[in-house]
Amino acid sequence: MKTLFRCVLSFGAVVALSGCSSDLVTGGPLIRPGEPQGVIRVINATSDQLHAVLISSCSASTYGLNRLPNGMAIPSGGAYSFTVSAGCWDIAGGTLGVGDARGRLQVRPGQTSSIRIQ
Repeated sequence: MKTLFRCVLSFGAVVALSGCSSDLVTGGPLIRPGEPQGVIRVINATSDQLHAVLISSCSASTYGLNRLPNGMAIPSGGAYSFTVSAGCWDIAGGTLGVGDARGRLQVRPGQTSSIRIQ
């Protein structure tokens, strides 16, 4: 998990220093103009808060940056939904000091796809 947060912080530093917001660093936009949309629902099945959710298109070379709103964490037993373009998405979520989980989802237009972080 510490690795996940180090990666998030490192990528944030790269973006801040270079002024770059390329798909390589960010994981790409969640909504691509003109494409149908669906929803990714991240469920926190840990006993602690979920502090980071990284989401990137499957074609991106990294998981990208934390997609949760600034200062937000998903409480134990809670969930948070992200509207995304339909297609293939890689998701990683983590809880400080507890661990992280990763998965891949195929999001269909107009549907919700869920992933449980345990």
